[in-house]
Amino acid sequence: MILTLAIKNLFHDRIRLAVTLVGILFSVVLVSVQLGLYSGARKMIVAMVDNANADLWVTAYGAKSFEEGGVLLDQKDRHAVLSVPGVASAVPLYVNFAEWRKPGGGSTTAIIVGSNPEDNGLRPWGLITGDEASIAEPGGVAVDRSYLSDLGIIGVGDTAQIDMGRIRVTAITEGIRSFTMAPFVFTTLSRARALQGQANDSFSYLLVKLAPGTDLARARSALAQRLDNREVLTQAEFRDRSLQQWLFSTGAGVALIGGALLGLLVGTVIVAQTLYSSTKDHLTEFATLRALGSSAGYIHRVILTQAAFSAIIGYCLGMAIALGITTLSEATALPLLMTPSLAAGLFAITIGMCAVSAISAILKVTKIDPAMVFSR
Repeated sequence: MILTLAIKNLFHDRIRLAVTLVGILFSVVLVSVQLGLYSGARKMIVAMVDNANADLWVTAYGAKSFEEGGVLLDQKDRHAVLSVPGVASAVPLYVNFAEWRKPGGGSTTAIIVGSNPEDNGLRPWGLITGDEASIAEPGGVAVDRSYLSDLGIIGVGDTAQIDMGRIRVTAITEGIRSFTMAPFVFTTLSRARALQGQANDSFSYLLVKLAPGTDLARARSALAQRLDNREVLTQAEFRDRSLQQWLFSTGAGVALIGGALLGLLVGTVIVAQTLYSSTKDHLTEFATLRALGSSAGYIHRVILTQAAFSAIIGYCLGMAIALGITTLSEATALPLLMTPSLAAGLFAITIGMCAVSAISAILKVTKIDPAMVFSR
């Protein structure tokens, strides 16, 4: 009976139902897009750190993120790292912003990532054209397909200039995006230095790999004692620092989360208003149920079931639109990320939002006097 009564109440006024569903749909789409952008941004920010083969990162003191390594390190730092017991390898990595001059004129900012593939430190992934060996060819670099038009090129074989030297695109990747919108350009360590006129022994980071069985905390402490004015970070710490810099120091993350909360607020208000109005229109029927002996809890469950049905229908419609937007965003520079856990979380949020919205209707029903049915 609860289910039957809830469905009849829900579909009795179809215009009101449509308004309720539009409110839920709007909320689901806005929240999913905002959180999808947030998740996509997080993935882009930490992608380089996650794909690096390192247990520990040695950085200049105060390095803010992967893209902003600060003062360059040198071979003395590498020798100091290799002298610590338990260190299996210390792979140098060069990262810096650079000016990419387009073949047809104009320029844009890019991020050089210099690392030798054979060192197994940070290698380009998602290669769809060319291979790692081709990057070692004269002038060779790899760029992502999503940035080809921004870089003013078409594909493999095109040439351009980065700062002090000429380069040639020898490989194309797919799925390596940059939160800063400056495309990553992969090349060898020596070429990255040469393009920017840096010393032959300079680099931005050391990717430290420990021997099996080595205690991470102990090795980190030993490295910190050997290195002067350098920081030794775990992979998780460097991820968190990069996220803090780009999502929260810039305010981008707060804006995305704020947009999601706004969507929830708007959806909650719309659903609450329609549920309250529907309950008010059916006060006589609810009073009749009370007069026949129905408990307040029974009527409350009817209203909550009505809200749950609205949530399920609105969620399904909203997610269909959100998934369509997510699919369309895949080829853009800032794709949305929709994971099963995020979709499940959105469903729970939608149910919770509608349950909260039902409170105003429940409070109205609680004040019903069963005797009012006899006064009509």
